[in-house]
Amino acid sequence: MDVDFAPEDLAFRDEVRAFLDTVPPHLRGVSRRELSKEGQLEWHRLLFKQGWVAPGWPVEHGGTGWTITQKYIWQEESAAYEVPIVLPFGVNMVAPVIYSFGSDEQKAKFLPRILSGEDWWCQGYSEPGSGSDLASVRMKAELTDDGKHYILNGQKTWTTLGQYADWIFCLVRTDPNAPKRQMGISFILVDMKTPGIEVKPIITIDGGHEVNDVFFADVKVPVENRIGEENQGWTYAKVLLSHERTGIAGVARSKKGVQRLKEIAAQELLDGEPLTQDKEWQKKIAQLQIDLTALEFTELRTLAAESAGKGPGPESSVLKISGSEIQQRLTELTMEAVGYYSNPFLGEEQLEGWNESPIGPDYALGSAPAYFNTRKTTIYGGSNEIQRNIIAKMILGL
Repeated sequence: MDVDFAPEDLAFRDEVRAFLDTVPPHLRGVSRRELSKEGQLEWHRLLFKQGWVAPGWPVEHGGTGWTITQKYIWQEESAAYEVPIVLPFGVNMVAPVIYSFGSDEQKAKFLPRILSGEDWWCQGYSEPGSGSDLASVRMKAELTDDGKHYILNGQKTWTTLGQYADWIFCLVRTDPNAPKRQMGISFILVDMKTPGIEVKPIITIDGGHEVNDVFFADVKVPVENRIGEENQGWTYAKVLLSHERTGIAGVARSKKGVQRLKEIAAQELLDGEPLTQDKEWQKKIAQLQIDLTALEFTELRTLAAESAGKGPGPESSVLKISGSEIQQRLTELTMEAVGYYSNPFLGEEQLEGWNESPIGPDYALGSAPAYFNTRKTTIYGGSNEIQRNIIAKMILGL
């Protein structure tokens, strides 16, 4: 989408580009799955030094104070330069809960370390049998007799990058007898070094170790690590989820993906002609771009509401549905474009010991892993079926 920027915004764009020009090459053009822990931390520290880690935070806690236009410019330029996305679990998910509902002591303890990247956070929401139906979480948190600690027992699953985390924020069951399931849940911060925590890897279909099971056996957590009131965690969890779903949309990154897809299609042939000349292919790309433009306008309205002091509302569910489905269509069309070059699915591990080089052009090698990995986008952050229920209730009043 073409935008006419005011002179001060053009100056800001120049400042952003000047900074992005200094980013080392090894931090560009790699997905989060491909970037090492050290690479993630290096990028975070670069942004921290620049003062740009947390554009969405209030200025008093370390936010940038950017306008909606400046946030838009940052997203567009970051995607164009193909730099990483800051890990969302600390900056974009638990931090808004802490600065909105936490005590002064909690804000002072956790926010500076999230901002600087000293603490790596992971999310303890989903459990076996409690994913989309998050209110059914069963992990117990029982108060000790002296009332100073909770004892945690249970399991969390699909914990992204939990193998690296210093802290985990968890939804736990503090009142199993509450008349409504949502009323018996609390929001607790847990140091991952606490005795009784065990992290076990889950190897995904693309061959990567991105997610984990996390087991808690008599894990002792101070009561002061609870955010807000006991049994009110569902209220705080919904705030976090709205921030997560807004971030999942990934409009600027998808726009960059469409550009790359067009470049691939221009090199791939169908009956001796570039794939871009095929009428059916043109229809698919045109529809994708139409849907992406509509999503972009919705995201801009959400950013405008946030700039006016309103938190993300049910429209974040719209962003989550459309954004995740567009990401899936992008990887599907990429697989379609490269055809048999995406098979066999050969990553570096599978190639080890082979004498042959990977078949096809370089851009084909990552097409299958990306396709497999994006199957999850319509599930995590609350499945798209659940998001449609939220839209029906909160927006349509059904």
